[in-house]
Amino acid sequence: MYSEKVREILLKHGRLSTPVDQLEDTSDLYNAGLTSLATVGVMLTLEEEFDIEIPDSLLGRKTFGSINSIIGVVEQLKNSNH
Repeated sequence: MYSEKVREILLKHGRLSTPVDQLEDTSDLYNAGLTSLATVGVMLTLEEEFDIEIPDSLLGRKTFGSINSIIGVVEQLKNSNH
């Protein structure tokens, strides 16, 4: 459900060295070129786009490690807001 939007955000803000359309949902985004600095831009855009706030406890490599892990956090936070 969120995969297309997360991919769009990564395309615009992830500064990946591997094209987003060549990545699987399980691909390691750090191996694809995601940096800590780019993660901040991705995080801010995710928060704005999905109207969520990612808590400090989720700000780590595990959360931003793959498209699937990002989707999982977005879903978790969206579900907890209802």
